Amino acid sequence: MTGDGLTNTMQAVIKRGPGLAGIEIGEVDVPSAGPGQVIVDVLATGICGTDVHIAHDEYAHERPVVMGHEVFGVVSAVGSESDVGWLGAKVAVETYFSACEMCDMCRAGRRNLCGDRRSIGSFRNGGFAERLLIPVINLHRLPDTPGALDGVLSEPLACVAQCLLDPPIVQPGDRVLVTGPGAMGQLAAQVARASGGVVTLAGLPADAERLAVAADFGIGTTTEAPADDSFDVVIECSGSAPGAAGAMRAARRGARYVQVGIFGREVTLPFDIVLYKELTITSGFASTPTSWRTAMRLIEAGDVVLTPLVTKRVSLDAFFDALDAAAHGEGLKTVVVPKGESVR
Repeated sequence: MTGDGLTNTMQAVIKRGPGLAGIEIGEVDVPSAGPGQVIVDVLATGICGTDVHIAHDEYAHERPVVMGHEVFGVVSAVGSESDVGWLGAKVAVETYFSACEMCDMCRAGRRNLCGDRRSIGSFRNGGFAERLLIPVINLHRLPDTPGALDGVLSEPLACVAQCLLDPPIVQPGDRVLVTGPGAMGQLAAQVARASGGVVTLAGLPADAERLAVAADFGIGTTTEAPADDSFDVVIECSGSAPGAAGAMRAARRGARYVQVGIFGREVTLPFDIVLYKELTITSGFASTPTSWRTAMRLIEAGDVVLTPLVTKRVSLDAFFDALDAAAHGEGLKTVVVPKGESVR
């Protein structure tokens, strides 16, 4: 089954060549759904730090490709009669278009670690476009939520859930430091608090506006260097070497350190601290079906606040300015609305 008179081409953000100069806003063919696939009309797609890394060739990708992976939309066409129940559903989407399904990681339910994984926005066309082709197994029907753009932050929330909840890192009463008050830091702080932690979100003086958003949610904030040996759990979301080093120093002996932010380059860290304090270091790469189900439960239960983290909405034509703002840490989450319409 196909859709309802789709045109042949659509506007998209395409990475065609190396570096930022290799990105263009142009036309690509409108996809059609085959068996087991659907077409999602994109309502909004978030600009992520990973998109900044892809733009500067600091994250693996294959060109040409339509960028964007934090996708929220409505299913407009299905490729199999058995999937008609998805038509009209508001959905968020898992990012893996395909994995090998045969390796040890896939067979263990860890498709995020498959060496042959092909993700949207990097190896398959993604969400900075009017429509997205995606396997039906990637869909997550959004629960009723108070925020019009909650769906666009579902993917980063699933990534945070992968880092913090599978297995659970924060125990009730833990003193938790989160470094970096960007979108991932804000989500990590909320999830840590929902897990029972006493949370402090740390940033630089230049992050005052971002920290004020967290403070409005009742999360403790600081622009001071955290005291050494003072936190049971440290969650590094800044993706900066100074942030990671400060988090290591702030961890008490025997504490847990979680790396959420992506550095995008090799960094130098005071790794002897791991030995001296016997820190337990964990992370979580991208998301899994389990973390997606957890994210949907967090949204449905109202344990996280999402739409207020969206500080700017832009059209596809304004993508480059929005990407530059994201690279410079302006605002929290900028979303691209491909059709230039308000999301209701």
